[in-house]
Amino acid sequence: MRHVIPNAMYSLLVVASLDIGTNVLTFAALSFLGLGAGEGYADWGQLLSYARNWIPALDQHWYIVVYPGLALLLFVLAWNLIGDAFRDALDPKMYGH
Repeated sequence: MRHVIPNAMYSLLVVASLDIGTNVLTFAALSFLGLGAGEGYADWGQLLSYARNWIPALDQHWYIVVYPGLALLLFVLAWNLIGDAFRDALDPKMYGH
């Protein structure tokens, strides 16, 4: 256990940081379909779901879809980049030993 736990912690940190983006996308998709958080909670999936009512007026109110979608995209991209940085910094195979 003395050798396994320290080596496994780095891998778990990398996997956990990469999975945060996937989890957020999954919850946003469920919320978009109406299966996520209840009414009144701020959620990117609900914001995009409510924007469906404005589809005929999206030429004037384009920001209703763009801002929540862009925020979701940037959040997931940021966590994936953090996970890649953790992997590059913590992977012992990257050092060429």
